Amino acid sequence: MLIKTENLWKTYNMGGEELHALRGVTFCIDKGEYVAIMGPSGSGKSTLMNLIGCLDTPSKGTYQLNGRQVASMNDDELAFIRNKEIGFVFQTFNLLPRATALHNVELPLIYNGTTAETRIDLAKRALEMVDLADRMMHRPNQLSGGQRQRVAIARALVNNPSLILADEPTGNLDTKTGVEIMGVFDRLHEAGNTIIIVTHEHDVAQYANRIVHIRDGQIEREESGRKRAA
Repeated sequence: MLIKTENLWKTYNMGGEELHALRGVTFCIDKGEYVAIMGPSGSGKSTLMNLIGCLDTPSKGTYQLNGRQVASMNDDELAFIRNKEIGFVFQTFNLLPRATALHNVELPLIYNGTTAETRIDLAKRALEMVDLADRMMHRPNQLSGGQRQRVAIARALVNNPSLILADEPTGNLDTKTGVEIMGVFDRLHEAGNTIIIVTHEHDVAQYANRIVHIRDGQIEREESGRKRAA
């Protein structure tokens, strides 16, 4: 089992008033699963993504990643987990504008001290996996939105993480490009990667094996996605 959460709560103090963004979320995700977390704005799905991604800590409850209790980790251990275990893909791409696609993909490897020769080799391989080998020396402003998202996916892959965590990965793309990007995630899942996509779009969620619906900080229900039904 890759992810196990039990009774996860996240409470914010807003001017003396408590706001419960998550209210006792319990679920598990196995290695190799493809899961969509779906819900409207304000449902708590982004809060849950931040907890799963070790970008935030729960107010109450437990979260185990690869058998380790996240709450017991110090800042250095959490930074290592975010760099090595989790590959992030964001709606806004989060690429360095003046860096080439190759250098953008290299970044996580620079932070963990990988040698230059190995970095370049791994970054090239990651760009090949998303069909961008011929664009590796281009900067973001020389790439289309879909190509920029492919660079972001390659960056997420470069450390061979346990988990790819994607937040609204098609949110800034037109429909046709969005379908192409979801095709990339399909191929990555077929290659054995564990993927969690956070989305409010039903069409996007349907690519997953399992869809977890969140509303008002709680899991409302689960359903099978398109693949499981097939």
